[in-house]
Amino acid sequence: MKDKERSARERMEEARKQALASDITADFLRRQEERRPLDRRWQVDINFLGGDQYCGISPRGEVESEEAAYYWQSRGVFNHIAPTVDARLARLSKVRPSLCVRAFSDSPEDVKTARLCSNILKAVKGRIGLDRIVARATLWSEACGTAFYKIVWEGSREGGAGTANEGDVGVVALPPFEVYPDSLSAESLEDVKSLIHAKAMQVTEIAERYGVELAGRAVERFSAPAAGGNTLLEDAEIVIERYIRPDAAHPEGRLEVAAGGVLLYEGPLPYVNGEGGKRGFPFVRQTCTELPGSFFGMSIVDRMIPLQRAYNAVRNRKQEFLNRLSAGVLTVEDGSLDAEELAEEGLAPGRVIVYRQGANEPHFLDHGSLPDGFREEEERLADEFILVSGMSELSRSSSAAYRVTSASGLQLLLDQDFNRMQASVESVERAVMAVGRQILHLYKQFAADKRLLRMTGEGGETELYYFDRSDISADDVEFLTEYERTPGEVKEEILALLSAGLLADADGKLSDSIRNKVLDAFGYGSFENARDITHLHIRKAERENILLRESEAEPDGYDDHAVHITEHTRALLSGGERDEAVKARIAVHILRHRALQEQENK
Repeated sequence: MKDKERSARERMEEARKQALASDITADFLRRQEERRPLDRRWQVDINFLGGDQYCGISPRGEVESEEAAYYWQSRGVFNHIAPTVDARLARLSKVRPSLCVRAFSDSPEDVKTARLCSNILKAVKGRIGLDRIVARATLWSEACGTAFYKIVWEGSREGGAGTANEGDVGVVALPPFEVYPDSLSAESLEDVKSLIHAKAMQVTEIAERYGVELAGRAVERFSAPAAGGNTLLEDAEIVIERYIRPDAAHPEGRLEVAAGGVLLYEGPLPYVNGEGGKRGFPFVRQTCTELPGSFFGMSIVDRMIPLQRAYNAVRNRKQEFLNRLSAGVLTVEDGSLDAEELAEEGLAPGRVIVYRQGANEPHFLDHGSLPDGFREEEERLADEFILVSGMSELSRSSSAAYRVTSASGLQLLLDQDFNRMQASVESVERAVMAVGRQILHLYKQFAADKRLLRMTGEGGETELYYFDRSDISADDVEFLTEYERTPGEVKEEILALLSAGLLADADGKLSDSIRNKVLDAFGYGSFENARDITHLHIRKAERENILLRESEAEPDGYDDHAVHITEHTRALLSGGERDEAVKARIAVHILRHRALQEQENK
């Protein structure tokens, strides 16, 4: 009897999983059909960016090539979209804020937390190549209007089954084709109640991640026409991840994963990445230009397509007119000569034309000169490209308009271009800050109790930090997007500070420390390294602080005891007092420094 009840429960559970997988698949298909017009528009945008500019959306809602009305029509492509997007990407590439964390107060604990969080973000940024990921996402947002970042902890299986203290953060840039919100009218991720991330994946990878064997099929994936190649992924399935926000029935939210009609995973949202310890979506949204009442933004390419079509038409009609002027249109009287032979061979230089006696001789039609309307329309469209794209000729082709030659005038033009892109710039900044906040949340959730962080300090020396999840805070810190300046910009600023006297002391002189830092910024730091060794004493004291976490450490007679006492006291006030054993070791070490200092003074 018990076996029958167990078998019945298993069948009911299997039927429930099958019904849930079917519901996930049906929900995905519904959202896919609802968003189909947007997908086709994005495909046209990418086609125009890649140079396939004779295509459009047919009445059936499909992207189709446009045929020429006559075989002789010129169908050249004079792509102004690609260089405009390249110029915008070049300007936006400078929007790479170095994620710095500023403490809320001057307390040692807040300062320590801010420094640790900044170092974690810098280490993760270098390890995963965040600049490259942001550049890829920015390319998608410029081309299609929207891009996404997915922030995950790579120590566990996709879907969040289980935890892994020895893993690390991973960030992926996603195209808009893979993300499906429950409402296209939601204006932000916070307004979305559920989100689907659908991606084609080979069955071998699915089996490795989820432990489920699927038959697989040929799945069509998007590929730009310029890229060529096969758009089908063989032996694959579409993995559908449905994220549902927490509600009364599920306080921790839901993550449900299905593929090929089979349920792969179900459970709570895997990441505590929201404010106040709440679980949320592991996604960050970035747009080119926001649209009111729309989840997806508008791209600069979409705005330029009507101008590009008109520009191509003008240039091609102009080329056809020039072809008529150069090759000519010959008129002949019917029956006066062999017209078929003339049409096939044309009029080669020096050719003798024999026509029937008494007939009118062949002659060229007079087309006149090139009308001024072509030039005027071409110039007007070129000016409209600047108006619509927000990128002047100075940014696109390095040529100054209105014969501006002064440095201040050129800089003003560049600043105006950058100001026109302010909406895109702020979107990138907000996205990078949101990614940084989620990175800290994941470290706080999954980082091991004791974790070692290696950073490069001053003079290229490696600094080591031990931290645990209790030292990290993503809610009690303030993110700053300070931009990494070029070496030339740093040198100019240092020279300006020196000229203003802001680096000198009260007597108007430069200290050894300031002089060493100035020379180091100009590439001559080795001239003063032997004279100013204070930073070496600081580094040694910091290494001793790490050692004192585990064991005793004896001071050396050659130490600068005042510097060491200051650094050890800072370590004591920045969290060392919470562990009585560590507190006792640091206190004893400071007393030994004081004893040696008193002996030297005597």
